[in-house]
Amino acid sequence: MKLYIVGAGPGDPDLITVKGLKLLQKADVIMYTDSLVNEELVAMGNPEAEVLQSSGMALEEMVEQLVDRISSGKTVVRLHTGDPSIYGAIMEQIALLKEKGIEVEIVPGVSSVFAAAAAVGAELTIPDLTQTIILTRAEGRTPVPDREKLRALAEHHCTLALYLSATLTKKVVRELVEAGWSEDTPVAVVQRASWPDQLIVRTTLKNLDEDMGKNGIRKHAMILAGWALDPNIHDKSEQYRSKLYDKTFTHGFRKGVKE
Repeated sequence: MKLYIVGAGPGDPDLITVKGLKLLQKADVIMYTDSLVNEELVAMGNPEAEVLQSSGMALEEMVEQLVDRISSGKTVVRLHTGDPSIYGAIMEQIALLKEKGIEVEIVPGVSSVFAAAAAVGAELTIPDLTQTIILTRAEGRTPVPDREKLRALAEHHCTLALYLSATLTKKVVRELVEAGWSEDTPVAVVQRASWPDQLIVRTTLKNLDEDMGKNGIRKHAMILAGWALDPNIHDKSEQYRSKLYDKTFTHGFRKGVKE
């Protein structure tokens, strides 16, 4: 007995993996988060599948329905937005399924952080500028551990990708400034990345909250912050070139040449 947890990707139905789509097409039952997952993707699945919407269900009800279908010998896919491993609340589902003797297979998906980076044409790891990305969220109703307060993480001065933080931009600005970030730090906000109504706002840390308000962005937004998001980064590319394609750099597939 097995449940397939499949990453649906950020919105565009074409951004599901081939493996995930194949599972959808053979599923007897598809349970999806209807408040987040694109219904066009669900429609690409088995047309005879039973479709269950989970946005109105509590954890126990959801797992009960999954167990019922799996125990009947059906192929069941639980479709999660983005990648299930990032704020997917899958651990608690797996724990209850294990109690029922049900195995789980996870199929990864494209996270909204990468859809957002693609939308703004950004490389999030620039040689000699930043080589680290921190994926996190600002603290709201859901607390974060003491060692993971945004101010503490921001002290690394690397690229930040903030999930679930669109309503907390005042807090975001305050904590990053307290961590020593310049108010001129570039920020890119992408609402509903890869959806037809995708909205991109390029701003600075100083103007982040104001520009979010002007554009009515208060949910379903990824906030990317750091100097890798500089809209003029391409004009400075010679400063930040990698060793990968440097003709003087020797590696296993190419011998470097002297200038």
